[in-house]
Amino acid sequence: MEVIEIIGYAGSVLVAISLMMSAIVKLRIINLIGSLTFSIYGFIIGALPVGFLNGFIVLVNLYYLYDIFRAKEFFEILEVGHNDKYLRYFLDFHLEDIKKFNPGFEFDPNNTWTSQFVLRNSVPAGLVCMEKKDEQSIYIKLDYVIPGYRDFKTGKYVFNKIFNETGIKKIFAESNNKVHINYLKKMGFAQAQGENSFILENR
Repeated sequence: MEVIEIIGYAGSVLVAISLMMSAIVKLRIINLIGSLTFSIYGFIIGALPVGFLNGFIVLVNLYYLYDIFRAKEFFEILEVGHNDKYLRYFLDFHLEDIKKFNPGFEFDPNNTWTSQFVLRNSVPAGLVCMEKKDEQSIYIKLDYVIPGYRDFKTGKYVFNKIFNETGIKKIFAESNNKVHINYLKKMGFAQAQGENSFILENR
């Protein structure tokens, strides 16, 4: 296979992969790289419509990425009761996706639990269920973000707010899901006692 063909295939694969991304920022970035690669391929082989079309798509992606990174986002926490109708609807609606990342999760709250929606520009982008262990530590029972908002901003906001506005010093979580573990590590969690246990400390 010639180098030119490899460039063409690489561009096609990247564009295809981008369309499978649920997070809009990842979709735009990967699609930009794929379109740029495919545009170069088009010009190399003399297929000007391919080159110009994908060059235009590159510009479109750049425009929207600039708009996304420039825009100021507003976050807010909305605490709800355990019997809140929308909370129950949200859990039922997203249950299958929740189970992908938290297969052992069961919504069985008691008086030590707190359930909070994370609003992102007024959209309920995530749900956090926490259990208070003691005055300085909590256990995350669920930290779920809906597709399209999985760019780590929601998690960072939640954990920073917990540390900055409460007396909590330690946040514990458990997971045996590789994707979820990767997320926890990106949030700053470290391995705790037990193979599937993780801890985030306010230092």
